[in-house]
Amino acid sequence: VQLQASGGGLVQAGGSLRLSCAAPSNYATGWFRQAPGKEREFVAAISWGGGTKSYGDFVTGRFAISRDNAKNTVFLQMNNLKPEDTGTYYCAIRLTYSSTWATESQYGGWGQGTQVTVSS
Repeated sequence: VQLQASGGGLVQAGGSLRLSCAAPSNYATGWFRQAPGKEREFVAAISWGGGTKSYGDFVTGRFAISRDNAKNTVFLQMNNLKPEDTGTYYCAIRLTYSSTWATESQYGGWGQGTQVTVSS
């Protein structure tokens, strides 16, 4: 399965975007992002039931992950966006488990991502 992320776009610094990911409801799901010339980094993840969430250190309360299992959709609400948030945002399902949510190798089903551009 390849997950489909959507909702990206161009926004000014301080603005907001809500990303969506069509994801099966019986998997924990994560969001990652990749800026040009940089490695992909962990943004946030949520358990299949929605009761457990994890965020990357840089989020500092600006982003919120949620899910609607009736619609097989995982959301990433991003507020107070900064130019350094620019990148391609990907969602993926968690296929294996380690002690941290952030390890990229645990995830699969990577799609093409959605581009987020934050202007200063």
